[in-house]
Amino acid sequence: MTICKGENMRAKYIMKRLLYVIPTAFGVLVIIFILLRSMPGDFATALLGQDASLEDIERVREQYGLNQSIFVQFISYVKQLLTLNFGDSVIYKTPVIEMIKTAFPATLELSIMGLLWALIISVPLGILSAVKQNSWLDNASMVFAQIGISMPVFWMGLLMILLFSVQLNWLPSFGRGDPLFSALIKGITSGNFSSFTRSFRKILMPSFALGIMGSAMISRMIRSTMLEVLDMDYIRTARAKGTKEFKVVMRHAFRNALPPVITIVALQFGAMLGGSIVTETVFSWPGIGQIIVTAILNRDYPVVQASVFLIAIMFVLINLVVDLLYVVINPKINEG
Repeated sequence: MTICKGENMRAKYIMKRLLYVIPTAFGVLVIIFILLRSMPGDFATALLGQDASLEDIERVREQYGLNQSIFVQFISYVKQLLTLNFGDSVIYKTPVIEMIKTAFPATLELSIMGLLWALIISVPLGILSAVKQNSWLDNASMVFAQIGISMPVFWMGLLMILLFSVQLNWLPSFGRGDPLFSALIKGITSGNFSSFTRSFRKILMPSFALGIMGSAMISRMIRSTMLEVLDMDYIRTARAKGTKEFKVVMRHAFRNALPPVITIVALQFGAMLGGSIVTETVFSWPGIGQIIVTAILNRDYPVVQASVFLIAIMFVLINLVVDLLYVVINPKINEG
């Protein structure tokens, strides 16, 4: 009976979290739509140029429905979205969905690589800082975390380009090679890893610049949660029983410190998807960020709306996945 009740509570919790996605997505859509149309300047003037006549400007505004009220424009746009029609790019005369299909894999690849760098750096650093509390290693890691949080991504990227591309000439400073995963599979099957090596060298700097700030946030969270767990009675009991220190730290302490760490990792991944806009601009990475920057400069409303909405929805879905993972990690979670 208790098991059935627990399963029902868990199912209700999952259903409630799924239903939260709908109003959140709608709210994001409303905010994006209103903010874009609140920007200073005029879409028709930006498209035709400052020398355009009033008649031409009015014709363009009527063509794209900009002479209607913002409410009518929003309803029209929502109707388009319900049919998965994101409209056409005003500048490139191309369906927005096709532009996103081309650019989003590059952004996703860059964000995943950035997250991998963040985990590679932060997990051992956070664990060692907690185990060696107040040591020189702990102090050094906290200084690193402070620098990582404080330094803007674009500044880190520019410094890396100056050092590794301009001064040392080790790595390319811009562009993207073949998709990294495809290049790896091709290398495994053919035995020729030249394409993978070229792609990895191109993604190395932008992904590291993107991941360094995330590593600072994650390492601080790991250290904080590990310190709380290491002070628990069951940790002292495990040590008193003669359990090896590595097993105590990894199996008992780190495992129980994971839930809040998973949350911050997910949030950092979502931030990387959005923060990649700056990184892609610095390294000329052909992803969603490049498209958004170009579209904003040209007042290409359909492209900006669809791209920003996609990133926002990805962030919402990532948080949804984390909430659902909590149900697996912590069976005590219920609808309350």
